[in-house]
Amino acid sequence: MPQIGWFEILIIVVVAILVIGPKDFPVVLKKIGNWIGSTKRYFIDIQNKVEKLDEEIEESTIEEKYSTKNKDNYQLAIHNFKQVFFEIQHQQRTLKHVSDPLKGSASKRINMFLRWMVRNDNTGVDLGIWKTHNPAHLHCPLDVHSGNVARKLGVLTRKQNDWKALSELDITLREFDVKDPVKYDFALFGLGVFEKF
Repeated sequence: MPQIGWFEILIIVVVAILVIGPKDFPVVLKKIGNWIGSTKRYFIDIQNKVEKLDEEIEESTIEEKYSTKNKDNYQLAIHNFKQVFFEIQHQQRTLKHVSDPLKGSASKRINMFLRWMVRNDNTGVDLGIWKTHNPAHLHCPLDVHSGNVARKLGVLTRKQNDWKALSELDITLREFDVKDPVKYDFALFGLGVFEKF
């Protein structure tokens, strides 16, 4: 990796003085210094907030905190996760990336993540590293593909892919296998994407 020494810095300063001019050079340096300072303060603020969040997690881990809130349904846990996640300063546009089931969303991404963490399929797709959670309480990650296939198979009647549709699908999948209802996600998704069912 190339390194910058005093000679290189001297050349950069001389070129900057020639390009910017000796009169405006100190003003530009001050602006650069202010920008670097504000950027550094911003990152320190983020680091402090993350450390504060880490301290809160040490007192009560997220896994324990949300596995005991509602053992039969992750809806409230996902909602609470979103609240905690966005306590840190963030861009407004990032809110759309973590959905809220209490606002009707099927929360596909988070349900998929929960499937990976909780369910162990012994093939390496679902890791099953969260041992305190029960796969029987998981929700099928409902998306366009799995929703369309479920409707064609007659296991889902609701037209929208929202939390109500997810709840309807959950009831049917739990009738098939109460201990591992999410295992049918592979079939529903695969039929829709790969088989064009």
